[in-house]
Amino acid sequence: MTLLPPDFDARLSLAVQQFWLRREGASAPQDGTRGQVVGGKNLDGFLDLVVSVSAHCGLPREAVFTGKREVVLPGYFRPTKSWDALILHRGALLAVLEFKSQVGSFGNNFNNRAEEVLGSATDLWVAHRSGAFGSGPPEEPMFAADRLPPALHPDIQRDPRPPFLGWLMLMEDSPDANAPVRTTEPHYPVAPEFAGASYAQRYQLLCERMMSRRLYSGAALVLSPPAEGLRDGHHRHLSDATSGRSLFLGLAAKLHSVTG
Repeated sequence: MTLLPPDFDARLSLAVQQFWLRREGASAPQDGTRGQVVGGKNLDGFLDLVVSVSAHCGLPREAVFTGKREVVLPGYFRPTKSWDALILHRGALLAVLEFKSQVGSFGNNFNNRAEEVLGSATDLWVAHRSGAFGSGPPEEPMFAADRLPPALHPDIQRDPRPPFLGWLMLMEDSPDANAPVRTTEPHYPVAPEFAGASYAQRYQLLCERMMSRRLYSGAALVLSPPAEGLRDGHHRHLSDATSGRSLFLGLAAKLHSVTG
């Protein structure tokens, strides 16, 4: 069995197209295989991808949670955090996913998005290591400040495997997104790879570094120009490691490891 459904690439393009259609207030197109993509918010086409990939990996539909009241997880530094999709099977949290978009206003929003995504990951992993998702020993208080269980220690956790944490940014592919950006360095120089990097390249670096530091299991940057995206879901990526396909391949590998 292949890791992803045979029509994955078509579904990914459909999710991108739905995003632009929803922004224009238009109706989602007919798929031919599924009928119509999931209704709702602009990025709901990516939730449809989560459902289709999970089914392909052998998980029942009820293992995927996407409803507003179903995607809340406890945090550590804050009470709760609402995600976009959760996958739970037999009591185990298998995957946590969040999908974001940015059209214009790149200078105003990049740092906010970066701080948000980094903070969310930090909070989730500390909560996980504290047993917030049922991974700690029953006798251990969930948030005992003086007796936090060692991270992922197999002797004291029922299931030491962490969930798959995924993040995707769908970004407008425009001249402003791809133009070099000046940095301000009043005291110390910025890292050389950020000097003159466009906002698209900054997001690529963010995704790559979040994965290299294991803050996220998978992180993707999907670039789509409005006109072509609206027409047929056209999109591209800056590196294979940060593509939408790579993100969902990682998710599928995680799910296949559970379902066999």
